[in-house]
Amino acid sequence: MTQAPSGDDVRWLDEREQASWRAVLRGTRLLEQALDQALHVHDIQLSEYEIISMLSESSSYRLRMSDLAAMVVQSRSRLTHTAKRLELRGWVTREPCLDDRRGVELVLTAAGLRAIREMSRIHVASVREHLTDIMTPEQFQALGDAMAIIRDHLDPDGLSGR
Repeated sequence: MTQAPSGDDVRWLDEREQASWRAVLRGTRLLEQALDQALHVHDIQLSEYEIISMLSESSSYRLRMSDLAAMVVQSRSRLTHTAKRLELRGWVTREPCLDDRRGVELVLTAAGLRAIREMSRIHVASVREHLTDIMTPEQFQALGDAMAIIRDHLDPDGLSGR
């Protein structure tokens, strides 16, 4: 664990760095808010959408809950609560792991697959409207490259997926 610098040891952000940092902070919050709002027509949150999206892209539409929690950057406890809400909708079930009975997998149901296919159109349109289409391809690539550096720094073991 790194120790917090004291007083004079701090390398404060200069004016340009501070402006960039604030743009990153506010931009990511506003983007998440816009993407979340677009999904409200389906009465679902972006965090819930992300979970069923990950399941829809996995083989057999199932993932171990601990792996899924790392992929969507949620605590296991928070994922358990979210999974409960998705279960109540009939979109997922929790089942023992096929290869390790001690673990639990979240499994996308047929209803969940239909729901994600319908919602994905709205989500992708929102991503295009609020992110990809307002940048040049080079800017979007640079943004992705920059976020990959951050991801790899904060998750060197690749637990969140690549």
